[in-house]
Amino acid sequence: MNEPGYQEKTDAEIIELAKKDANFFGVLMSRYETPLLRYIRRISSFDGDDSEDILQEAFVKAYRNLNDFDHASKFSSWMYRIVRNQTIDTARKKKLRSAVSIDEHDLAHILSATTDIESEAARKDDLSRISEAVRSLPETYREALILRFLEEKSYEEIMDILRLPKGTVATLIRRGRAILLDRLKADIAF
Repeated sequence: MNEPGYQEKTDAEIIELAKKDANFFGVLMSRYETPLLRYIRRISSFDGDDSEDILQEAFVKAYRNLNDFDHASKFSSWMYRIVRNQTIDTARKKKLRSAVSIDEHDLAHILSATTDIESEAARKDDLSRISEAVRSLPETYREALILRFLEEKSYEEIMDILRLPKGTVATLIRRGRAILLDRLKADIAF
């Protein structure tokens, strides 16, 4: 369904069309495939085929449950939540420890408000330490930071994805950044 006009429709409009004709769900899949694959890689140690399998399973679950989609929330938040849960389930089945795949550009984005630390670390060619600091964050903090700063989700979307109240989301982000900055300050200091 890549015909002209369908790409301009909103997610809600495409959902209604997809309920009548499964082919329309492909429009939603094409919209969200790239960001969701990136998200899987950022919150897990999965890459390549495993990430694509997780995403495919998530899309299947989303399509099967399309009638249950609550239009009061955003489709993107709903998909991120399904992908997050599928990633966690797959990791449990494979008995994998949670890991992250964050590149240097991602690290700079997370730390953009802390340019002193970022530039200090860059001067010392120490992005691997920053990466390790992010990886070593407790999962809840790390995931909140990834959603906020890398996936650029609003607090409301993060609340919906993680199923947490706004105050808790704000606290996770604030504390996660504080822990990260403390670890980086300790690493950068001689």
